[in-house]
Amino acid sequence: MTDNDTTMTVQPVVRTAKDFASTQEPKWCPGCGDHAVLQQLKSVLAELNIAPEKIACISGIGCSSRLPYYLATYGVHGIHGRALPMATGLKAARPDLHIWVGTGDGDALSIGGNHFIHTLRRNPDLNIILFNNEIYGLTKGQYSPTSKLGLKTVTSPAGVIDHPFNTAALTIGSGGTFFARAFDRDGKFLRSMLNRAAQHKGTSLVEIYQNCPIFNGKAFEIFASPENKANNTIYVEQGKPLLFGPDKNKGIKLDGFTPVVVELEKDALSVNDLWIHDEADINKAGILARFADSDALPRPFGVFYAENRITYEDALTGQINDAQQNGSPSLADLLRGDNSYEIK
Repeated sequence: MTDNDTTMTVQPVVRTAKDFASTQEPKWCPGCGDHAVLQQLKSVLAELNIAPEKIACISGIGCSSRLPYYLATYGVHGIHGRALPMATGLKAARPDLHIWVGTGDGDALSIGGNHFIHTLRRNPDLNIILFNNEIYGLTKGQYSPTSKLGLKTVTSPAGVIDHPFNTAALTIGSGGTFFARAFDRDGKFLRSMLNRAAQHKGTSLVEIYQNCPIFNGKAFEIFASPENKANNTIYVEQGKPLLFGPDKNKGIKLDGFTPVVVELEKDALSVNDLWIHDEADINKAGILARFADSDALPRPFGVFYAENRITYEDALTGQINDAQQNGSPSLADLLRGDNSYEIK
């Protein structure tokens, strides 16, 4: 650079996970899966390289809802079940913000259930992390909307008799535009799912199977232990056949609309005979969601469904712009409407 040259090279900002860590020490129990989720989220935020002041984390009530305290971003720790309407309002008012919602199976699917389904159909651009440990942890072990039938808890001493919610089926059935499932103990894969969710324009929901070692420590053991994982989990990937098993020798074939487990060599089949995953196929996504209702099928992980659809805030902004350009009637005219009359 010469003495007369005032041009300076601006170095790009490089952020790390530490830049998104608050000064608060996490208060979760030792062994809680929330620690792993927090760490992966901080890494994803660093990879996205978005300024912390452009990020907000909104939560309701529960162990998972402590998330905003532990991120060096803006955040709101709200009231039970109300994280999603707060986040929707914030996104409508500030579409420029990158918004994450931390919620749990109790917070989102019980007291917040109505907000949950309506947020999904409205499709604001939010990233929802649903920590599912199939129990109420913060309030000491009551059964939750996702607890398995027969589970004995302090509020179900003889075993749960309420049929549990299927989060994937509920999301897709409510008009959700993105659903993925991950596991707290599979850090690299979890990070990839959070990254995919962040790239989605619309409401993305990542259900994370999260271990609660105190009140429900064996809930997901069948998907975690090495001897069981290969035979009981299937990782779906766009354009790839549904394969699983220790040697990838098992797969899923569709018999009409019914998924069937096959063994390639034994059944004289090749990978070309198997179900090929397509994230844009809502019918297959619905079938995939129902794998969780059958003990005969492996549990799917990955992106089940992704759809491009106008977001709530974009549609709202469009209406406002149209009203401003075309001229708005007065408040009196709006209140009077087209079907008013005068009494003389």
